[in-house]
Amino acid sequence: DLHSFPTRRSSDLPLQELTTARRQEILRQAALVRLESKGLQLAARARESGWEQALWTGLFTALGYKHNTWPMRRLAELIPELRSRCGNSAFEWQARLLGLSGLLPTQLPARDDSSRAHARKLWEVWWRERDAWEKRVLPRAAWRLAGIRPANHPHRRLALAANWQARPDFVENLERWFLDLEQQSDPPGDLLARLRAGDDEYWREHWTLDSPALPRLQPLIGAARVTDLAMNVILPWFWMRAVAGHNARLRERAERQYFAWPKGEDNAVLKLARQRLLGPGPARELQTAGLQQGLIQIVRDFCDQSNALCEQCRFPDLVRDFDDQAPAG
Repeated sequence: DLHSFPTRRSSDLPLQELTTARRQEILRQAALVRLESKGLQLAARARESGWEQALWTGLFTALGYKHNTWPMRRLAELIPELRSRCGNSAFEWQARLLGLSGLLPTQLPARDDSSRAHARKLWEVWWRERDAWEKRVLPRAAWRLAGIRPANHPHRRLALAANWQARPDFVENLERWFLDLEQQSDPPGDLLARLRAGDDEYWREHWTLDSPALPRLQPLIGAARVTDLAMNVILPWFWMRAVAGHNARLRERAERQYFAWPKGEDNAVLKLARQRLLGPGPARELQTAGLQQGLIQIVRDFCDQSNALCEQCRFPDLVRDFDDQAPAG
């Protein structure tokens, strides 16, 4: 009997009844927890390998998204060894990263002349060194490729990372972006310009190493991915460096940008958060990526620890306690 199936509690939308100010304060506090958590992860890596390598590990991991974070992180760990071999050549970085990934096609593509030519040139670099790196090459089974959107394929992500690695001033350029934030009219747009790949004809015209030519040009990175990188890696990296350096001014600058960043793309986690916590009205208030990050953190801390009926979830009680502490009037 469907009518006897247990229903979710009336408190399932615990943020809906709050005032806008109280609701946004809760989301802001949750977002700060997320920012600190990301920053602490980067700081832990920095203690082992330095701040610059921590940034590279964070960027590579983020480019792996949820399905390929481990293999991307493993490739990032090899950057110090690769740097002496690749120098400032984006193509050599690309050949070695793709070779180490285990994703270079073992047979040249048959259906596209430009794909075949590009793969052949990559192999001309990689085959000379393959034996020396044999124990470091990742098994193809380490990658999850099924169901991945073409724009998110590891081939493209490694091509983008190779382009970044070939720029000797890449990290310095990010630091200039952060230090000049207050003079910028469009920080997200400026960051996108700094993260865009160079003029790589092949990757503007192909999704992968064995795909046919695209009907129109596609950049290796767009605004949506820049938002992901900014919120999950770049701003937490600057924030944590400011914390470690006891620089309150730069810490506040990172926080201001974190909460001012335009909202990112919708995803399954945010949809779950709106369904369980907000309802349609308050959901329209989520106009910044920082508030979205707060929602994601609440899902991680509470929704992921409960069942689909929200049984024994502590979050509604915590919201009520928080609201009861609000100043009268």
